[in-house]
Amino acid sequence: MIDLYTWGTPNGKKASIMLEELGLDYTVHPIDITKGDQFTPEFLAINPNNKIPAIVDSEGPDGTPITVFESGAILMYLAEKTGSDLLPLSGPARYATLEWLMLQMGGVGPMFGQVHHFVQFAKEDVPYAKARYSEEMLRLYGVLDKRLGAHPYLAGEQYSIADIATYPWVSRHAWHPMELSDYPNVQRWYDMLGLREAVKRGMNVPNV
Repeated sequence: MIDLYTWGTPNGKKASIMLEELGLDYTVHPIDITKGDQFTPEFLAINPNNKIPAIVDSEGPDGTPITVFESGAILMYLAEKTGSDLLPLSGPARYATLEWLMLQMGGVGPMFGQVHHFVQFAKEDVPYAKARYSEEMLRLYGVLDKRLGAHPYLAGEQYSIADIATYPWVSRHAWHPMELSDYPNVQRWYDMLGLREAVKRGMNVPNV
């Protein structure tokens, strides 16, 4: 059994989509980050960086429990635990998957997150920050659109953890100062992934 500690953020939804895609049994533990649950001693014992998601797998690689935090690491761990082709075992397809996963972790997530903060939540208007992060966000949408104009999925011909990592961030496109239709290849990919039953279920976790 896997215990999932999560909240309704794009990073949190990566883990729940992955668990649903793999058909693994898991128990959801909502960590309400609006109330500071991520700072409790109990959660810090699981993730000292006080971020969701995190998992505890009672059946780790050596048969003993293992804790994994950081959403990208969770996706990799679960894929390798199950031998899933969502992360190919070797060859160019594996490295393409890791490239686009890292682009999400190092680019899409941080930059989109800053746009969300300064456009949606900042208590004061900071035009420089809004412009800086929005311009980088649009550049990244362009990178994604070019890639998805050449391939059906981010890693190439196969759906992968790179798509799972990126989809929840694009799902917040209503918060972005842009129109998703301006990026038709991203729009096509987004609509296609949204039809997957595992994605639908995973996006609804935690159901609170």
